[in-house]
Amino acid sequence: MAHEHKLEIFRGLLKFKSNTQKIWGVLVFLTFVTIIEVVLGIIKPEALMAKFLGMKMLNWIFIILTIVKAYYITWDFMHMRDETKALRRMVVWTAIFLILYLIFILLQEGGYIETVYSSGFVKRDF
Repeated sequence: MAHEHKLEIFRGLLKFKSNTQKIWGVLVFLTFVTIIEVVLGIIKPEALMAKFLGMKMLNWIFIILTIVKAYYITWDFMHMRDETKALRRMVVWTAIFLILYLIFILLQEGGYIETVYSSGFVKRDF
């Protein structure tokens, strides 16, 4: 019993006739997103240097484009689209909670280290 993969991307907006065409289509899309990232990284437009939520807009654009690329790599090349909903959710929610936990640790420790450097003494001893 052969399993047929879905031959569409962008939630069905773009449909392909074969798996080979779909792979090339996703590759072209990922290449386009990468080119945008590289060009923005080289020219660094002054308009995108304004801060938003503590980070430059350019950094937010890089983060969003990287997440988009990771999504399509996982969704299409790793065939996550063809898995059951429970497995997809397990993979995604595990990654989200891990990333949030790592961000929490980074902020907690970074704040402590900044306090030690700025005030010159240890605020709390573990």
